[in-house]
Amino acid sequence: MSLPNYKITMLALSLGVATAMVGCSSNPKKEVVDTGPKSSELVYFEKAEKSLSRKQYSDAAKSLEAIDTYYPTGQYAQQAQLDLLYVKFQQKDYEGAIALAERFIRLNPQHPNVDYAYYVRGVSNMELNYDSLLRYTSLQQSHRDVSYLKLAYQNFVDFIRRFPSSEYAVDAAQRMKYIQQELAENEINVARFNLKRQAWLAAAERAQWVVEHYPQTPQTPEALATLAYAYDKLGDQELSQQYTNVLKLNYPDLVKSNGKVDLRAARHEGSWWNRATLGILGRGSKTSGVEEATSDHPTEKRSLTNRLSFGLLDKPEQHEVAPISAPPVQQTVPSMSVVPDTVAPQTNDDDAAN
Repeated sequence: MSLPNYKITMLALSLGVATAMVGCSSNPKKEVVDTGPKSSELVYFEKAEKSLSRKQYSDAAKSLEAIDTYYPTGQYAQQAQLDLLYVKFQQKDYEGAIALAERFIRLNPQHPNVDYAYYVRGVSNMELNYDSLLRYTSLQQSHRDVSYLKLAYQNFVDFIRRFPSSEYAVDAAQRMKYIQQELAENEINVARFNLKRQAWLAAAERAQWVVEHYPQTPQTPEALATLAYAYDKLGDQELSQQYTNVLKLNYPDLVKSNGKVDLRAARHEGSWWNRATLGILGRGSKTSGVEEATSDHPTEKRSLTNRLSFGLLDKPEQHEVAPISAPPVQQTVPSMSVVPDTVAPQTNDDDAAN
């Protein structure tokens, strides 16, 4: 039985297309052959400097990578590596910047500008902690993973220990202070969770960590209140009273008239209606001067647009403990600017509480 002519035609076309596709996929791609440098080291370096001055980072990266590839021991090799480290940061390739920084540190431990590599490594790890959509909202990143912040803190500790007189030391110290607040907020947030599930001892341990290791952070009043509340629930009235007395002396508005701690005031929680609508309606709580006494960045009033969009739009310039950038650094590393503004005491590695 023979097939109709139109079916034979369709079958032939299908086989032809299939054969062509198989033939294309089996053809090997042409290999890119490296024919060597197209210019001298000096020409590459001058091109890179020109591109950097124009903030053309992709073009600068090509020239700098050519120097790194073809002239690894040349006159401009080390400066090109530092420039490329800067370019990677500007391109928000923080993983690449960290890799380049660590390589430079390993290969040039005595270089006069090796402190720059240590510094950028810390800043890049700090940026990785906020490299997500959360950085554009008023949500608190410290309530999530802070592993990069811990790593950045240790980077800055190492940096300041090695280079206490570095031109970047002051900025690094400011970033460390900020990281302390983020890590303290992370601990307190876990303590709140433990209180909610009535794990009193776990909550007390988290709060104790804040009091011992982050005593100068805005989270200290809430940590003390948490300790007093948790030990009261555990039945240790003597220890609970000790922390209550500390609160009376330092933060009297956090102790009620009956002698019990006011956790709601310590947390700066809003009214029931405010919390039920996720902060959209109702009034926030009064901080009674506690926040102003413990934080350099008091809470700003949120607009209706900000509240209706759950913090996505019309953000206030400052938040109670929201991520903030350290002052921009305008120093130079021989031929370029340092990274722009962007980045632990001891850190609690026991993050299994929740």
